[in-house]
Amino acid sequence: MKGKHFISSESVGRGHPDKVCDQISDAVLDAVMKEDPKGRVACETFISTGLVIVGGEITTKTYIDIHKLVRGVLLDIGYTHPKYGFDAKTCSILSAINSQSPDISQGVDAGGAGDQGIMFGYACDETPELMPLPIMLAHKLVRRVEEVRKTGILKYLGPDCKSQVTIEYFDDRPVRVDAVVLACQHTEDILDETGKKITAKARQEILDVIAKPIVGYLTDSQTKYFVNETGKFVMGGPQSDTGMTGRKIVVDTYGGIVSHGGGAFSGKDATKVDRSATYMARYITKNIVAAQLARKCLVQLSYAIGYPEPISIMVDTYGTSDVPDEKLVELVRKHFDLTPRGIIKTLNLLTPIYQKTAAYGHFGREEFSWEKTDKAVTLRKEAESLLAKSAR
Repeated sequence: MKGKHFISSESVGRGHPDKVCDQISDAVLDAVMKEDPKGRVACETFISTGLVIVGGEITTKTYIDIHKLVRGVLLDIGYTHPKYGFDAKTCSILSAINSQSPDISQGVDAGGAGDQGIMFGYACDETPELMPLPIMLAHKLVRRVEEVRKTGILKYLGPDCKSQVTIEYFDDRPVRVDAVVLACQHTEDILDETGKKITAKARQEILDVIAKPIVGYLTDSQTKYFVNETGKFVMGGPQSDTGMTGRKIVVDTYGGIVSHGGGAFSGKDATKVDRSATYMARYITKNIVAAQLARKCLVQLSYAIGYPEPISIMVDTYGTSDVPDEKLVELVRKHFDLTPRGIIKTLNLLTPIYQKTAAYGHFGREEFSWEKTDKAVTLRKEAESLLAKSAR
């Protein structure tokens, strides 16, 4: 886009009800992967006032103590006391788990995809992580909330929080932070004499300790801050908002900057291409941008259930590449194994890594295998060779 425009992205903290459910579902997946890497998992979680329900289809040789696992996740998140509206020690937990349908498993066992669908990957040169700036800042803000809460810097904070960042762009480049939105759960300790809003002192502390260390380098006198704009946020977490696995798919990916295939990630093992092929699509795009073949790149993959190869591959570099997009598709087919088995092997996806992905986004974090740029040099050399041949 040319000229001035604004783009916003949001994130939510570990204590947000939907994110609590994502973490529980992925903790179940990790427990299976740890003991039975060939296990099949499609786990969903629902949470409300005083209640957690874990359901889905799981086929495994191992035993998972669902009750113990759920309470452990909740305690680690911070729901340790009734004052936060939810208590890990006393909440009710129901389990409703069945085995995977044999109609699905017969296709997956033969090496096919565990579902049909479309998956997108994206990378751009806006940040060192090769991610869009708005979503990276939004994630860093909620991560900072947890840090200052758990270290006791701001003792009045609760586990639930949300962030939103609006970036001003000019000619497709980020230039400044235009607005920051923070909603931080807190105890009654910081309410003013009316009991309807937090004190000015507490608001300033949240800005000084949380917001400004993260976004300050891109702000100016015109930057707008919105902190707990309803006045207060005492009642948070599952007490105030029902949560479910898979309801934060845009938070999990690129913050709404690009298209989303619609499939959620958490609670799904790697045979489900909703998850694994989206990871592979990010791996592809990050290597293309790291190779400096494009400033930004979108890849779409599509699959049919039970069939191993992608039905289609699309590459879009938004006119930022000297290499034609169709030639990049050829390079992708040559250098990336896009079958479910190939993706699992390339990215080492039969390991218990998933609970860590369930908060603060699945992308832009070097700890994960799909963030490697080990194909960049090869892609660069082949692309240069293609360009040299076309110039003759």
